[in-house]
Amino acid sequence: MADRDRTDADDIEFEFFDEPPTIERTRIEEPPPKRGGGPPLRPRAPGRAPLGRLALLIGGAIVLAVVLVFWISSCRSDQKKGAYEDYLQDVGAIAQDSEQVGQQLNELLTTPGATLEDLQTGLDGLAKQQGQLVTRADALTSPGPLVEEQGSLVESMQLFESGLAGMSEAFSRIELASDPDAAGQTLAEQGGRLIAGQVVYDDLFKGRSEQVMKDEGVAGVPVPGLDFLVNPELLTADSLTELVKRAQGGGGEGGEVTGLHGNGIDGVEVTPPAEGQSLSVDEENTIVASDQLAIKVLVTNSGDFQETKVQVTLTIAFPEPIKKQQTIDAIGAGDTKTVTFSSFTNIDFGRPVTLKVAVKPVPGETNTDNNSVEYPVIFTLE
Repeated sequence: MADRDRTDADDIEFEFFDEPPTIERTRIEEPPPKRGGGPPLRPRAPGRAPLGRLALLIGGAIVLAVVLVFWISSCRSDQKKGAYEDYLQDVGAIAQDSEQVGQQLNELLTTPGATLEDLQTGLDGLAKQQGQLVTRADALTSPGPLVEEQGSLVESMQLFESGLAGMSEAFSRIELASDPDAAGQTLAEQGGRLIAGQVVYDDLFKGRSEQVMKDEGVAGVPVPGLDFLVNPELLTADSLTELVKRAQGGGGEGGEVTGLHGNGIDGVEVTPPAEGQSLSVDEENTIVASDQLAIKVLVTNSGDFQETKVQVTLTIAFPEPIKKQQTIDAIGAGDTKTVTFSSFTNIDFGRPVTLKVAVKPVPGETNTDNNSVEYPVIFTLE
């Protein structure tokens, strides 16, 4: 082999494995000494977050979590309250319409000259109106905690309907020769369902609904009231017996009123004093005026039939006269009703005046001598 073809072993360079560069340990220089002596300041370790900033971030996260919890809770509370509001608003509309049925019932039972047929037809119509309210009430969807109370709402509406329908049926069986006492008792039994319906609504629906919402933490949502019975006295056996008598014999052919009819003033009392002060028509009466002053007029039915819508007026002949009026829904034969007048203003003290009370004559009344009475009075301060 020629010399030019040989390679001196000393000249061979092995470049397959590069020698790694020499790693020199980084020398951490000591910080310069602090001015004024003392140990030198040491630099903060690289990459470590300040503890203050970390605490701030953690605190912010906690506050955000609390805010979210309250916000979610508030949203749920608003939704819950809204559900009760929507439901009870629908209930209120039904209760209002049912009250109107009750007012029409009161009007029907106190209509002068109403016949048995008039009463039966009117009650039948009211029962149908109330039946529609039963359907509306049954279609409502209540919040979960008020499921039982919703059932009581429907039950109260059903009792009103049942009572009206039952009274209508009872009137359809009454004839001119029927026993008024027996008929009145039958009507009272049917009318008792109306009273029961009022109790169910007041206690089992309204009262319990208020307690449930209190337990559920729902505030500011009123439960609507319902006053179906304008005058519960009209549904007693005695009152309904008088109603039957009036419908049977209170009118003649062509609507002519027959029989003995009439009312009269039976006296006037003033309170306070607590035991009452009876006024005299023969001598001047001193009346002590106060914010508790009440003048009570006693009206007696001196006829043989129940009288309805009896108007009673009181007039005090001051320079600026005071005149008040009230209506007795119904007063039975031989019964006495007390009509109370109160809230007197603009009283003229120390001047003798006339206090007059009067009851308006009813159809068929022939003797009106006792329908009005005048009393000489003088008002003083306490």
